[in-house]
Amino acid sequence: MSTHLTMPLPTLPTARTVQARTAASAWAQQWGKFTPRERAGVWLAALWVGSALLWWGLLAPALHTLRQAPAQHAALDAQLQTMQALAMRARALKAQPLISRDDSLRALEQATTRHLGQAGTLKFAGDQATVTLPATSATTLATWLADVRSNARLTPTEARLTQVNPAQATWQGSVVFALNR
Repeated sequence: MSTHLTMPLPTLPTARTVQARTAASAWAQQWGKFTPRERAGVWLAALWVGSALLWWGLLAPALHTLRQAPAQHAALDAQLQTMQALAMRARALKAQPLISRDDSLRALEQATTRHLGQAGTLKFAGDQATVTLPATSATTLATWLADVRSNARLTPTEARLTQVNPAQATWQGSVVFALNR
């Protein structure tokens, strides 16, 4: 049986190691020259700086987060309620029975006339209906789309809208619906 001995090679001190040892011995000599009152002052200053770093680095951000938590929680609760209401509305829309193509067309025409007046034009081509919108306010557009969705039970398959007047939030363009068969 052979035994191998391994010995670590001695490492030579680097320039940084030598500088660190020199600085440490200089600090130890200086520390020895301080009076007990000066030593206490240095410890107190170091403690104060360490406490400030601890506060700014760890405690203050955590306390800030804790202070904002109730407001964020309330905002998230409101967002959750909105999402649940939208989901319930979507389920209600899906649960509605399908209506005939003629009833759907009639409801689309009525909604277009009611919300857009004579300015909105409606064209039929095969299984599609295209509504051309004049300069229409965003609220009128949203109300019209909701009416078409709930009464005609149609959703847009394509919408090409451009904002005409950003100050008044008016839109123009066309919306295409796929008709029920």
